[in-house]
Amino acid sequence: MSNLSVNAIRFLGIDAIEKSKSGHPGVVMGAAPMAYDLFSKQMRITPEHPNWINRDRFILSAGHGSMLLYALLHLSGFSDVSMDQIKNFRQWGSKTPGHPEFGHTAGVDTTTGPLGQGISTATGFAQAERFLAAKYNRPDFNIFDHYTYVICGDGDLMEGVSAEAASYAGLQKLDKLIVLYDSNDINLDGETKDSFTEDVRARYQAYGWHTDLVTEGTDLAAIDAAIEKAKKAGKPSLIEVKTVIGYGSPNKQGTNGVHGAPLGAEEAEATRKNLAWDYAPFEIPQEVYDDFKVNVAERGKAAYEAWAKLVEDYKVAHPDLAQEVAAIIEGRELAELKEADFPAHEAGFSQATRNSSQDALNAAAKVLPTFLGGSADLAHSNMTYIKEDGLQDDAHRLNRNIQFGVREFAMGTILNGMAAHGGLRVYGGTFFVFSDYVKAAVRLSALQGLPVTYVFTHDSIAVGEDGPTHEPIEHLAGLRAMPNLNVFRPADARETQAAWYLALTSQSTPSALVLTRQNLTVEEGTDFKKVAKGAYVVYEAAGFDRILLASGSEVNLAVAAAKELETQGIKVRVVSVPSTELFDAQDAAYKEEILPNAIRRRLAVEMGATQSWYKYVGLDGKVLGIDRFGASAPAPKVMAEYGFTVENLVELAKGL
Repeated sequence: MSNLSVNAIRFLGIDAIEKSKSGHPGVVMGAAPMAYDLFSKQMRITPEHPNWINRDRFILSAGHGSMLLYALLHLSGFSDVSMDQIKNFRQWGSKTPGHPEFGHTAGVDTTTGPLGQGISTATGFAQAERFLAAKYNRPDFNIFDHYTYVICGDGDLMEGVSAEAASYAGLQKLDKLIVLYDSNDINLDGETKDSFTEDVRARYQAYGWHTDLVTEGTDLAAIDAAIEKAKKAGKPSLIEVKTVIGYGSPNKQGTNGVHGAPLGAEEAEATRKNLAWDYAPFEIPQEVYDDFKVNVAERGKAAYEAWAKLVEDYKVAHPDLAQEVAAIIEGRELAELKEADFPAHEAGFSQATRNSSQDALNAAAKVLPTFLGGSADLAHSNMTYIKEDGLQDDAHRLNRNIQFGVREFAMGTILNGMAAHGGLRVYGGTFFVFSDYVKAAVRLSALQGLPVTYVFTHDSIAVGEDGPTHEPIEHLAGLRAMPNLNVFRPADARETQAAWYLALTSQSTPSALVLTRQNLTVEEGTDFKKVAKGAYVVYEAAGFDRILLASGSEVNLAVAAAKELETQGIKVRVVSVPSTELFDAQDAAYKEEILPNAIRRRLAVEMGATQSWYKYVGLDGKVLGIDRFGASAPAPKVMAEYGFTVENLVELAKGL
């Protein structure tokens, strides 16, 4: 029976890829045995409750092999992946896109495809499980008790982010993270020996992982025994499984020719004969469905029902905790954040927005019990420390400060895993210029609709002496170009509190908070509630005929320039634009109210690339920005040399 089921996985992959005329059959054919063992013997999942919080998680880090996952979900009875959807692989509107997409297909635990990110995200899943277990489990009540399983390939382990995350996972001793390494010695371009020759298991041992080797990738008993051993290891585990890419293909197995292209009709038929698969395309014998029903669906259903009974008993034994657990199970917030939970500030109060951010973060931490995060070795510069807690590690699992180390990219992937797991609100910080290092993970936050909060400080040329390597220029424009990401650049303490409130109440959009190192003064006109509109009037002279637009630290500058212009008889409106995304989402009437079409004299001011602003100033307006790299000098000198002075703004506004 097991061999029949393994071949069913293989041929669902072969047939779907053949029909779509694109895809990656090699990994499906080679990794089918380990995937079958994982689903039929180890994993606890149930198609009836695909979002069960205590299910085991499966991450196909080698996401190009998506038909492996879709075949498993179909055979296991997940309704999203019907045979019609299998036949519609990689087609418009299907539930079976080219790479697995979280939130699109039930049973897909995270979006994968960009190599290295799947295995790294898995680290976040495992850490989320550990935190929730430490917080809510009680003797005889293991409400959170599940594993995170990964199938990865050579390409995943070449990507630097997987090394970052593996080092971190080993340090944290995340013992419920088990990785099956599909080791087939083939890359897309050829053999791995041409680019990848280190002893992978030795490297992972150095990271603090348990490692094992299964020499024959079709040996189900050996694979299962290795997984059982890994469960007892007390540390994360990497099991190298030696496989043959495209197993069963007489002419292409073991070559890169089967990595990223259909077998072709002739070779598909030859593979059928070679593996004695006497069934037509997309024909699956009933015995296979029966096997998956008993060993996956029914076994998972029994595990779910036992857990559900445990939860009911938990409500009686621990009624206070049970209310929070119920919210996590149902996907609700554990507490409601309100404006009153955040510090209020009077006009004239002066503080760097990174410090205002720390005030907001700590205020939120008092309300939200599962709010946690940290920084990439910059917590005391990013101001991202929850003051009432210490650092989280294996011995202090309930602490809410995470030291990610100098691993910006892995930090983002780990945060994505925590957010996708459910039950947590998470954040991570670094310098804004290093948002480049984490941007690929930010993109997957946005693509998956995960409300991760990214804290980016030292936001402009005001970094000063550190010079152009540390002075962000193009970064605001780059992040603003990303779909489903809210970028906040608050003007002062008030706007910073509002930005955090909006970030932490977002349900399906991540947020980037772009913050200053230098002090900013709270303006009379800034407004917590109006930040939600993305842009609003902070200063205005009656009868204005010019508009200054600014974000962040430049709002202070724009208001000062407007007041000076008023002494010269020129009347100006100043618009703070903390979030272009939120402003763009407003209706036409509000946009006209803030930026009246009749007022064409417009000047936008921001210490970054200019391209974000032309849609607001139009052909008649101007932008004072920076379209070259920064320089090393004290901040006031750099800003003056680049034209960010009241005097220059006054002259530019007068010249409109």
